[in-house]
Amino acid sequence: MLARPDAYRCIECGLPYRATGFWHHGGQLEHGAAYWSDRGILCSPQCSLAHHRKRAAEGTLQQEPAPDPFEFQPFSRR
Repeated sequence: MLARPDAYRCIECGLPYRATGFWHHGGQLEHGAAYWSDRGILCSPQCSLAHHRKRAAEGTLQQEPAPDPFEFQPFSRR
C-alpha cells in the first residue's frame, strides 16, 4: 500500500505535520498544531517568528486571530 502524503505542512519550511520536531498543542498530535496563521500551519516557534517577520516586511500582518485550522467549523444553511 502506498503511503498517503501528509495534507498539512509548515508554510515556512515544509515540515510535514506528523514529522518529528513539529510542535503540537499540548504536545499531543491529536490536539493539532501549536502555531498557525490565516495562511496555514507553522511547525515551531522559529517558523512562527520567521513568518511574522516576513508578513511585517510585506505589510500583510493579520489584524485579528486566525481560526484554528483543526477545529470543525460546521457550515450554516440559509
